Amino acid sequence: MTVFTEETRARAREIIARYPADRSRSALLPLLHLVQSEEGYVSPAGVEFCAEVLGLNKAQVGAVATFYTMYKRKPTGDYLVSVCTNTMCNVLGGQEVYDTLAEHLGVGHDETTEDGKITLEHAECLAACDYGPVMTVNYDFFDNVDAQSALGVVEELRAGGRPMPTRGARLCTLKEMAVQLAGFADEREGAVADGGPGAATLRGLHLAEQHGISVPGFDPNTPIRSKAEADKAAAEAKARTEAAKPPVEPAKPAPTAGNAGAGEPAKPAAATGSTAPDVKAPDAKSPQVRTAETRQPDAGTAVPDAPGTKVPTDGTPPAPRDAQAAEAAGAAANAPAGDGKPAGDEAGAQQRNLKEAEAGTGANGAGPAVASETGVQK
Repeated sequence: MTVFTEETRARAREIIARYPADRSRSALLPLLHLVQSEEGYVSPAGVEFCAEVLGLNKAQVGAVATFYTMYKRKPTGDYLVSVCTNTMCNVLGGQEVYDTLAEHLGVGHDETTEDGKITLEHAECLAACDYGPVMTVNYDFFDNVDAQSALGVVEELRAGGRPMPTRGARLCTLKEMAVQLAGFADEREGAVADGGPGAATLRGLHLAEQHGISVPGFDPNTPIRSKAEADKAAAEAKARTEAAKPPVEPAKPAPTAGNAGAGEPAKPAAATGSTAPDVKAPDAKSPQVRTAETRQPDAGTAVPDAPGTKVPTDGTPPAPRDAQAAEAAGAAANAPAGDGKPAGDEAGAQQRNLKEAEAGTGANGAGPAVASETGVQK
């Protein structure tokens, strides 16, 4: 059984500290990457470790570890070679690439070579259709591959080399990649100094430059403001907007019905007892907003918190005897159809069987089992 090092436990505490105290369970995904970085897969010991540090049970951890394909449940090679065989890459030759590698390495899907170097898998989609067929090694891209170029990559890996991906940083082992997925920086010298976007990714930008297409008013040299500067600019813009608004005249009180035109304020309406906040007049809002604010699903359903509604109070509940009588009347008015009964479902025989079973003896002094059979025969 694996005993995780103190360095791993310290990293686990650092991962958990990234989340609020009452949300520590959110640290489970990076913790699973962390244990995979030590063992090369998520072992039962790794599941137990995650459950221990998070206060979960192993079933909860195992449910997450088996859901995501990036968590391997058996020992995996140093390099996970994934070949896309989905529609686009397949049309362009992805299946041929996969079949060639499988035959050359002597392994199938999710299997590892004898030297423990390479695990081969076919992937449904690697999200790089514009570079198909594509292959990844520990999730780093090798674009526009064919059978021969893919063989060259895996042979270089088996010889101890690290071929340069088409895009992205320098290649690393699966365990080193798991450390990064757990949220820790790649500490290798110049690890992120290589790579860059591919030509297909930049094609739209190049076309826009050639034809002079840009967003109106866009200045690529505009510096990116800090959050404090952006908040200050937003506050100043809001202040200018408020200052530009015309002053609002106070509303004149509406005259009452008894003294129309006298200018006397109307008497306040009687309190409705509602706890809902005051809302604008219904004609000033859309029906959807009005319904959401009053929390009234339809006009025929009264809600205590809806402004201006009166909820009828329940009367005296019916007595149990009345309810029983109503139930009996309903059952009598809806007798079951005899034609739909299955064979042998005869009420008289069932009642006789029940009485004989309760009495403990059947016909002719027979026991309960015999009595039941006798009743059915009758």
